[in-house]
Formats: sequence, structure tokens, C-alpha cells
Amino acid sequence: MSNLKAILLAVLVTVLWSTSFIIIKWGLADIPPITFAGLRYFIAFLCLLPFAIRKKNLEIVKSLDRKIFIKLFLLGILFYALTQGAQFLGLSLLPAVTVSLLLNFTPVIVAVLAIFMISESPTIVQWFGVLFFIAGIIIYFSPINFSSSEITGLIVMSIGVGANALSAVLGRDINRTGKISPLIVTVISMGVGGIILLASGLFFQGLPSLSFINIIYLLWLAVINTALAFTIWNLTLRSLTAMESSIINGTMLIQIAVLAYIFLGETLSMKEGIGLLIAACGAVMVQLKLKRVK
Repeated sequence: MSNLKAILLAVLVTVLWSTSFIIIKWGLADIPPITFAGLRYFIAFLCLLPFAIRKKNLEIVKSLDRKIFIKLFLLGILFYALTQGAQFLGLSLLPAVTVSLLLNFTPVIVAVLAIFMISESPTIVQWFGVLFFIAGIIIYFSPINFSSSEITGLIVMSIGVGANALSAVLGRDINRTGKISPLIVTVISMGVGGIILLASGLFFQGLPSLSFINIIYLLWLAVINTALAFTIWNLTLRSLTAMESSIINGTMLIQIAVLAYIFLGETLSMKEGIGLLIAACGAVMVQLKLKRVK
């Protein structure tokens, strides 16, 4: 695959992922958040499952030891059950842009956690990125004046961001050996998380009557924005550098702000816009893997 084609496909994936925030907001009008999240990822799991049970992949799964299975199970809990569950709950309580901004705090936490968990020290550029992101967050939220529902949403998202950061470090630890294909990692962890989310949603929130448009939302999120988008993204990673992927992924924060303005009527003040841009730059810098200055 040519580099230009990989870049265009990666941009397409980020656009799809950005639209997820809008579609989730629309669907939350009728579908309880945890049930919604559970349905999305369980359907996506079912879409990917046929590819994972091919003979070659089954042989790899059979060769995995108990320690790896525990890590994959834990990844499913952290990345899907907790992170995605928190995202759907957060979107039911907070603006889409705010949820997106808070999720972008993940690389900052990962940079710090990686020091202790997998012995990866951040570069000078990454440390500056941390400072930029924190400055952007402070500008965006100042002056602090939250309603009770916003406080609840911030608490929920704090849990989600923490789980997302832990899952990023754990996922890196699982994938850096190169012994397990991304498909197997995704299917097993998504299956675990999707089942937990769906079971929890049905138990605590029940299954609402789904209209035709709600079914379209679910199928689009599960098949296009999850199963297909993750597959294409993994394909582009074979051609793109880590820096190129980070920069492209970092544009999502701005994309979501634009989409939320167009489709949800969410507006940004000048101060919030400046904070958002500074935070976006910081998030990208944190994800860059440049050579350390000696």
C-alpha cells in the first residue's frame, strides 16, 4: 500500500470514529447508555468472529498460555467494559466535545504509567506535550462552574480515562511481542468486554423497543465504525509511521468539535476553542516517538 493511500484511509477512519460521538448522542435519546454500548460491541464482536475462527487463528489461540488469556480478559474489562461504558455514560451527561477532550487526556496518563509499567520513558517533546495538554484543559474549563450532572459526567469520564490509559499500556505490553495478531487480540478482548457490557445493560437498564433508525445507528456503529474501521486502521499501520498515525489520530478532537457544532448545535466560546487547540497540539506531541535528546 502506498503511503498516500494509507494516509487517506487513516483520515477516513478518524472521520468515521469522530462521527461515532454524534451517532451515539442521537441514539442515547432512546437507548440506555450501557445497553447501547453493549449492543454496539457485541454486534461488532460477532462481525469479526468468523475471521478469528479460521484454522490458522484457532491454532494461535490454542497455543496461548494462561497468562496471556488473563491479560486479554483484563484488556476486555478495561478497554471495552469500563472505557466504552464510561464514554457512553459520559455522552449522556456531557457535550460530545467535552467527552472527546477528556478522552484525549489518555496519552498523558499513558506517558506517565509507561515509565513504571513497561519501562518506557517519555521524550522531552512528550513532556512538553503533557504541559501543553494540561494548559489547554485549564483554559477550556475555566472558570470552574459545573452543574451536578456535569460533575457526575466528569467523575464517570475520569474512571473511563483511567481505564483507557491502563488498557493502552496493557495493550502495548500484549502486542509488542508480535506473537499474537491484532485480530485475535481485538476479538477476544472485545468479546469479553462486549458480553460484560451487554449483560450489565440488560440487567440494570433493560432492552428498550428499538426503532428502525435506532437499529441503523447500532449496525453502523458496530459494522462500519468498529469492525471495518479498526480493520482498516490496523492495515494502515503497516505503512504509516507512528508519528503520521499520531498526527492523523490527533485531528479527531477538532473533527468532533466541528461535527458537534453542525449536527448537535454544540458551540464553543473563543476561550474554549483556544483551549481545545492547545490541548490537541499537546495530545499529538505526547504521542510522538522522537529520538531522545542526549
